[in-house]
Amino acid sequence: MIFFFVMPFSIGGLSNLLIPLCFSLADMCLPRINNLSFWMLVFSFCLTLISSSIYLGASSGWTLYPPYSSYPGSPSLSTDFIIFSLHLAGASSILSSINFIVTVFILPINNSFSFFQYPLFIVAQLTVSFLLLISLPVLAAAITMLLFDRNFSTYFFSNVNGGDALLYQHLFWFFGHPEVYVLILPAFAVI
Repeated sequence: MIFFFVMPFSIGGLSNLLIPLCFSLADMCLPRINNLSFWMLVFSFCLTLISSSIYLGASSGWTLYPPYSSYPGSPSLSTDFIIFSLHLAGASSILSSINFIVTVFILPINNSFSFFQYPLFIVAQLTVSFLLLISLPVLAAAITMLLFDRNFSTYFFSNVNGGDALLYQHLFWFFGHPEVYVLILPAFAVI
């Protein structure tokens, strides 16, 4: 629900509609990256649906904590599909964030008002974009290490073999805490 409804609606939908309107622009600065971001999100949703239909879905919960999502705990391919889906959804959000930052800082240079006169919605979207650019690569690294633990016999999160299961939780919540602000700031700015 977070990756496929709240973020696309509040970040993608509202920003793609309101940022050009606030600056009297025809479109976002990078429309092809915007299109790529949309289609990556569609394919990510398809991978999530495929994951749900294989072996009754991922049996590790929505956080994918390693003891449950590692190979003995969740041996089906559905966990791999959900990890790939999260990679695509994260890459989609990163591309959207880059597009918003470039649009806000590059296109309205000829306007007569300064950065401190921007509407609150624009400032909130910039904050959200920077938060996503900081936190999503950490989530991508964590789920990539989890994918390597599952498929390539690495031991990043296996306590028995010298890894640290809490490392995943720290990396996940480095993403999870800013995600709360990513979800709520656009709504506060609209209100």
